[in-house]
Amino acid sequence: MVGTEGWMVTAARRWTAAAILPAVLLVAAPAYAAPPPAELSVVARGLTNVRGVIVDRHGTLYVAEAGRGGAGPCIPTSFGPVLCFGTTGAVTEVRRGVQRRVLSGLPSLRGQAAEGEPASSYGPHDVALNANGELLVALGYGTDPVYRPQLGAAGAALGTVIKAGPHRRWSVVADLAAHEQAQNPDGQQLESQPYGLAADGCGFAVADAAANDAVRVDERGHLSTLAALPSRPYEAPPEWGLPPGTTVPVQAVPVAITRGPDGAFYVGELTGSFFPEGAARVWRVVPGQPATVHATGFTTIIDVTFDRRGRLVVLEMTKRGLDSGDLTGALTRVEPDGRHTELAGAGLVAPTSVAVGPGGEFYVANQGLSETGGEVVRLRPRP
Repeated sequence: MVGTEGWMVTAARRWTAAAILPAVLLVAAPAYAAPPPAELSVVARGLTNVRGVIVDRHGTLYVAEAGRGGAGPCIPTSFGPVLCFGTTGAVTEVRRGVQRRVLSGLPSLRGQAAEGEPASSYGPHDVALNANGELLVALGYGTDPVYRPQLGAAGAALGTVIKAGPHRRWSVVADLAAHEQAQNPDGQQLESQPYGLAADGCGFAVADAAANDAVRVDERGHLSTLAALPSRPYEAPPEWGLPPGTTVPVQAVPVAITRGPDGAFYVGELTGSFFPEGAARVWRVVPGQPATVHATGFTTIIDVTFDRRGRLVVLEMTKRGLDSGDLTGALTRVEPDGRHTELAGAGLVAPTSVAVGPGGEFYVANQGLSETGGEVVRLRPRP
């Protein structure tokens, strides 16, 4: 994966200059409508590297916190800084206005921060509820699975999905890092970063950002690749100092997955550095069929969902790309005719997840690069 700064520093500026890639048809961005600023109200605060958020049918929120790693052991990476292990990951519940951690001591990794940048953190990245009401948690990892044994037994759950029962005892139910090591569906460098998670009634699906694929896990725990998403060539930005016209591969980096009202899975691309504006897409994935592009014209997609009327809603971590220095995000609805309607922008700072509540309201995980100031905000939708 060619990743981002902060929460996914990994291989932010790694690319293969000699790669020869086929030409890509660039689709023009759909028409865009910007509303007045949305009213956001804070419903949870003080979260550590906040990530995924879900809401159950009773209106209870569950929020993933990636943690801040710990003192080690530390493992090398393919992209530079070491990652150091700790048990600082957590899942927070917000029930009837009361906020409390219901899972704590979960595995977490923290990378070294470059000057002027937040440190990268990997741990609980997303949450879902299975058909039995059990909590599923995607645990990130971020590098080659070959290094994972160096973390010992406590770190073996990184790069997996775990299940927590009523007493909050948890166990591994799917090993995405092992799947990447055995299958390498995209044929590129071995890396695993389970991020997006979607339950589908008889199993669940995972977007593995570093592996550039989406994987389904059935009720027996069998893993199968739903889709491997391709890289695309883009002209390198001038600040990279390369000869004019030099193209570099920009990877898909699928971080978001949801099940649509039609039963298909919808997968959102973050894209990799240099995060070309308007390049991120949403894919429609049906098991056993080739993936197709469903929506275009986004930048750094971080989550996708559907509103109560079955319209696609896309959350962008930044509207201008993570290399722009502008961390203003955007929550956008895709209309049936393909137009984009922005529901919220101002007030969203490096948001990381969106969920729809039982009344049709949106809950957005916000301030995703903050180690102490992560929050969840509520947004009342417009028609």
